[in-house]
Amino acid sequence: MDKAALPLSGSDHGAMSGGGSFASLRAYGRALAQTPRRVARRACAATAPGEEMSRVRARSGAHMARALRWWDLVGLGLGGMVGAGVFVTTGRATRLFAGPGVVVSYAIAGLCALLSAFCYTEFAVDMPVAGGAFSYLRVTFGEFAAFLTGANLIMEYVFSNAAVARSFTAYLGTAVGVDAPSKWRIPVPGLPEGFNQVDLVAVGVILLISVCICYSTKESSLVNMVLTAVHMAFILFIIVIGFVHGDARNLTRPADPSQNPGGFFPHGAMGVFNGAAMVYLSYIGYDAVSTMAEEVERPARDIPIGVSGSVVVVTALYCLMAASMSMLLPYDAIDPEAPFSGAFRGRKGMAWVSNVIGAGASLGILTSLMVAMLGQARYLCVIGRSGVMPAWLARVNPRTATPVNASAFLGLFTAALALFTELDILLNLVCIGTLFVFYMVANAVVYRRYVGAELGRARSAWPTLAFLAAFSLVALSFTLVWKLAPPERGVRTGLLAACAALAVATVAAFQALVPQAHAPELWGVPGMPWVPAASVFLNVFLLGSLDRPSYIRFGFFSVAALLVYVLYSVHASYDAEESGLDGGGAKVQDEACTV
Repeated sequence: MDKAALPLSGSDHGAMSGGGSFASLRAYGRALAQTPRRVARRACAATAPGEEMSRVRARSGAHMARALRWWDLVGLGLGGMVGAGVFVTTGRATRLFAGPGVVVSYAIAGLCALLSAFCYTEFAVDMPVAGGAFSYLRVTFGEFAAFLTGANLIMEYVFSNAAVARSFTAYLGTAVGVDAPSKWRIPVPGLPEGFNQVDLVAVGVILLISVCICYSTKESSLVNMVLTAVHMAFILFIIVIGFVHGDARNLTRPADPSQNPGGFFPHGAMGVFNGAAMVYLSYIGYDAVSTMAEEVERPARDIPIGVSGSVVVVTALYCLMAASMSMLLPYDAIDPEAPFSGAFRGRKGMAWVSNVIGAGASLGILTSLMVAMLGQARYLCVIGRSGVMPAWLARVNPRTATPVNASAFLGLFTAALALFTELDILLNLVCIGTLFVFYMVANAVVYRRYVGAELGRARSAWPTLAFLAAFSLVALSFTLVWKLAPPERGVRTGLLAACAALAVATVAAFQALVPQAHAPELWGVPGMPWVPAASVFLNVFLLGSLDRPSYIRFGFFSVAALLVYVLYSVHASYDAEESGLDGGGAKVQDEACTV
């Protein structure tokens, strides 16, 4: 896929010899005139894993310290996934879709998350660098695909972190019995609605976490472990309270049988799967763990345990929470906005439970913020290494062994948004960018196994690309039928069965006709190509469940990223890669990394 071998034009040589595309306005003008040619050369240029591990990583200067073990990764995964949003998501999925069957919804969603986690793990073990999905897509599909998805993901991180930080004020107020939005936020007359409430608490939290992650990754992991342990204690307390004060009859009996169906699955399989689509968003966060791969001491052992282990533990916790809540109240009596605290509202002597829930949610916000900010800084650091963003973002501080510039830049940007902006984004539901990246990584695993372009012995890509396109279309057809087909007379069931059968046949035919070109050395996704194909299918289905504003936001971010790429990134990348200043580099393993 790399087009670096194309000859340079005279204008290209002129732009480079003058100190690069940004040496002067004249040089930039010449570079812009060469934009179509440069995009053609760079957009599909894929680096080799060896380059990512050596030449590209060297642009950061000092190495990040390899100090994390599998228990650190499990703690970071738990902290990243179990945020305050689960308290809301569980209630909505139960009341609106699945009823008590939300327990099964969580189990299905956990399985889906595990499939995506396997795809991340194969890349992270073979290529333990800090870029996560950006690096994985860059070595597979090239620079532009990686930049587009990485830019969307960072913007989603920043906007959602700002929203989460502002919600910390409200949950902390609940924990101490104060109406925090009115007491702790400062109104500013003259500013438009939604931008006129200054939240200094949110800014303070973001800046404090930024300082912590700049200081040391290992110490940040220890802080996360302590906060996560306390948060888990709150979660387990809520689960126990629910089982002790709940009634098993609520698992099958609605509060109003005349208006709502009964049974453990009141809305059938459709309700359970719709509920799974909603609660799956509570699992988002484990992907940030893969960005810590460059700081893991033994990647081949610690990353599979850390990523998959955290998903399994969180699935068990979520299922227990869902069962506990379903026992407290009939599903049609649950408050979808405050399911746990609402369940104790009006119970004599139990009002204090709301304060406990507020305290637990506050800790969940802190841990999810810390993990997200660790992940976003490492994404930006590696994007800086690649040459498509300013190189100073890639610098690793030699004293702290952390990407201080990227961490500080994103921390200040996020704090500025959280100071004024009342982002109308529900916790853990800003996910279209993340789901799109999950979809792309699953495709990339298949492409890498069956084409192996980066290994210098690439087979023809067309059979694999045709399979990926066809399978995605089948998954999209299934999703559209699920959403739009009329349920009468079994029409929907028949169409869904036909789409599912076609999906299975497509994967089976691909497996039989196209042999693998590459076998991973240390750890690989089991059941190839079925596991990544299932991940592709499920992520397309989940993308189809999102609302229109999510796609509008994704489109806006994508257009903005495209403009940045065309006006700056492709020229900066061209200067960095085509000038030949970096030299080559074989795959090397730093001294602190042990298999």
